[in-house]
Amino acid sequence: MAGPDAPADVLERLDLTEYEANALAELLALGRTTAPDLSEAAGIPKARIYGVLESLADRGYVKIIPGRPKHYQPKSPERILERAVENERQAFERYRQDVEGMREEFLDTFVPLYEGASEDVTPTEELFWVVDVGDPSERETRTLYRDAAQSVFVVTKSFEYFERVEAAFADALDRDIDVSVLLLHPDHLDETNRAIQREIVSHVRDTYPGVAVRFSRERLPWRGTFADPSMDYETGRGVLLVEEEDVPLSMRQAAVTANGSFVAGFKRFFDLVWEHEAVRPADVLD
Repeated sequence: MAGPDAPADVLERLDLTEYEANALAELLALGRTTAPDLSEAAGIPKARIYGVLESLADRGYVKIIPGRPKHYQPKSPERILERAVENERQAFERYRQDVEGMREEFLDTFVPLYEGASEDVTPTEELFWVVDVGDPSERETRTLYRDAAQSVFVVTKSFEYFERVEAAFADALDRDIDVSVLLLHPDHLDETNRAIQREIVSHVRDTYPGVAVRFSRERLPWRGTFADPSMDYETGRGVLLVEEEDVPLSMRQAAVTANGSFVAGFKRFFDLVWEHEAVRPADVLD
């Protein structure tokens, strides 16, 4: 078998079987050849090689040249990638059409069941649900940034998780979403968190000058992120956790809510602290 395994490993990312990836990698190296020759070069059983080549031809990666014997010629690498994308697009379109075709039957079957089960949901369960702090809560936070239509508000101790949500944060700013960040005053932080906060705030101010930043002089009872609050309670979504200094973050849970009234309450709290109990970065860092 000619060549290292790496080319075949790359081709497996195109959702090819091991035999298909090995055959295509070898064919790209050999050029036009016959099935028996490719079988020997790629180490694929002769009983399997024809089926493998037919599959590659069906995907548009290989050209079959009639004759006695047939010859097989690979498409160019650029063409193979183009066909891979087109194949996935067509597969998705077929899947979408299948889903649309079953929509009416699906809804007629399951909406009554769902509505019947939802009658037992308590007011508290309608208000919020919980996720673990860490990857799950950060995933919800990234979703808030990406789905925001107008504004995002952040309440945080030192913004120590910023790097893990920065891509979504930057995307929101690119879409002209207003972002405001309220941090705990460094006087309330230990030396480690104070250093983390200073580094992150400096990065945010330098990289994203349009972000509004202030520091709360008083301790914050909760921290989190919320987006698109409205005083008519029609919109809003948030992720928050209450301050529990004696409980490790790994053991905490965060509340996720899409209740417009609840999020409007967060915004009232945020505004009061922002206007009456917070100071600007120049009063803290400069």
